[in-house]
Amino acid sequence: MIEVSIKRIVLALAGNPNVGKSVIFNQLTGASQTVGNWPGKTVERAEGKLHFKGYEIYVLDLPGTYSLSAYSQEEIVARDYIAIERPDIVVNIVDASALERNLYLTIQLLELESPVVIALNLMDVASKKGIKIDVEGLSRILGVPVIPTIAITGYGVDKLLSTVIDVVEGKIKLNPLKVRYGKEVEEKVQSLSRAIWNNLPELCSKYPARWIAVKLLERDEEIVKKVSGFPKGSLILLLADELADELERLHGEPSPIIIACERYSIITSIISKVQSISPVSKVTLSEKLDYVTTHPFLGYVILLGVMSTVFTIVFLGGSFLEELLSILFEDILLSYVEKVIFEWFSPFIAEVILNGFFTGIVAGITIAIPYVFTFYILLAILEDSGYLPRAAFLMDNLMHKIGLHGKAFIPLLLGYGCNVPACIGCRIMETDRERLILGFLVVLIPCAARTVVILGLVGKYIGIFAALLLYGIDLLIVVLLGRLLSKSLPGSPVGLIMEMPDYRMPLIKAVLIKTWVRTKDFIYVALPLIVLGSVILELLRVSGVIWAISSMASFVIQGLLGLPSETAVPLIFGILRKELTLIILLEVFNVNDFSLVLSPSQMIVFSIVTMLYIPCIATIAALVREYGVKRAFLISLLSILLALFVGMITNGVLYILKY
Repeated sequence: MIEVSIKRIVLALAGNPNVGKSVIFNQLTGASQTVGNWPGKTVERAEGKLHFKGYEIYVLDLPGTYSLSAYSQEEIVARDYIAIERPDIVVNIVDASALERNLYLTIQLLELESPVVIALNLMDVASKKGIKIDVEGLSRILGVPVIPTIAITGYGVDKLLSTVIDVVEGKIKLNPLKVRYGKEVEEKVQSLSRAIWNNLPELCSKYPARWIAVKLLERDEEIVKKVSGFPKGSLILLLADELADELERLHGEPSPIIIACERYSIITSIISKVQSISPVSKVTLSEKLDYVTTHPFLGYVILLGVMSTVFTIVFLGGSFLEELLSILFEDILLSYVEKVIFEWFSPFIAEVILNGFFTGIVAGITIAIPYVFTFYILLAILEDSGYLPRAAFLMDNLMHKIGLHGKAFIPLLLGYGCNVPACIGCRIMETDRERLILGFLVVLIPCAARTVVILGLVGKYIGIFAALLLYGIDLLIVVLLGRLLSKSLPGSPVGLIMEMPDYRMPLIKAVLIKTWVRTKDFIYVALPLIVLGSVILELLRVSGVIWAISSMASFVIQGLLGLPSETAVPLIFGILRKELTLIILLEVFNVNDFSLVLSPSQMIVFSIVTMLYIPCIATIAALVREYGVKRAFLISLLSILLALFVGMITNGVLYILKY
């Protein structure tokens, strides 16, 4: 048998989040995509593969970045992958309608000596704005192929792939532009790069010496850390500081700004040769929508409408899907499985298998997935349409009150429907610090399941005003905790600096592919955790250990919270799903009226504790998926301690008021 070796190409897509990079990725990889996190990072990693002209092309969608500076995890991940892993080709996706802004990343890729092919995307948008680009001239100046594309229609994608193969096969020779700065800066760069080449050969095997020199002159903290780890690194850092200080004395500006100005000077020179703009008298639909959706008054009205719609669809759509799946799995499948299981196994094992394993699977499918799937569809539409940056812009001032920026508003709002998509939505934050703060806060938002508890106890037996007061208390806690975390965690709050992309019609195929890939990834990670937690809880129940735990918790439950000791059981089982707290509370006391066993103050305390402590096992699984086991445990533990503390304070206040 003759073995046919498959030729493999590793292709990395680089560009900012608003240039249609994800659309090109979807066009290339289709249903072969997988999504995960980079090792040790909470930055999303999307990859897929395709076969084209006898090649297996492995495509990696790098995190969306505007530059390769060390201002965010995304930028560090992108540049380290390009420099250290060295993909065969980096496809730099550039917005043709905002060439000056986008060529900044291109210049940095050339400085990194990456094998680059440029996809000049959004050519249709550029044309509508009266922008004409000499594509051949741009390719000639940059010394790399430049392929015009319109990602949403697939125009130019085949030619882009053919060009990549021609470059790999040597049919097209790359002659990349040698980036050179003005005299004073260039002298410093060359002097420092020679010293680096002579003293840090190990580091130069990973990164170009000139690029390291530029980064040190920019005072890049990540590169400074890498250099300091070598025996002669301290000497190089002293030289770099001296040269950077000289530049700052000459120009009167911080060195990072000096280097950035040098790059933009190069970009301005390039654009003057390849771009012309004709006046366009007609205002485009995108410009009209942009004016209305960012208006100081109308913008907030529209935002309220959009977010209300999103909330309603996630809540009602998820509930509808949950009900359908519940009928299929709980009413039909489980009833059949129950007969078989109890025929084959002893009652003890049968209950663990049925109520632990199978109920865990059904809970994951019927509770988490409907809301996650619905959320992902809406998130993809908001991303691909261009509305998400507008919403973030409008909410930026308010979100800064809790140490975050505008985009944090969306996961917080979604939390009122379900905390699972809210946790997943935290990934839209740029830095690890902001993601962590938001992760703490979204689990405190009372989801639909906790609303059932609040209304079923406080709303029904005390009144709707008291129930609304609990929501107000929760909101106050979120604001105070956000401010506390913002001041306590190392690092400084990140301002919202983002490019406003043109509005465009989302591609249905791209939205569905993105939704399926993200949902599939959640199922693989979260569902096993949900099942495992369900099995453990059922083992505790059937073995009787749950009652021992209840007895041990009596000091906290009775002494600090003023609740009957029996309420420990529903609180523990509430981790599986919050609605269970009411159901099990009825079963524990064997009554149909809560007022017979709980006083009004106890109802309030029970509801507050239920509202604040970690929502459910599906949310814990989502936290593990997004933050890792340690941070998920920390967030869960702190939410439990916070719930007990607030419950204790509430019990004390109500006791003093004799309520």
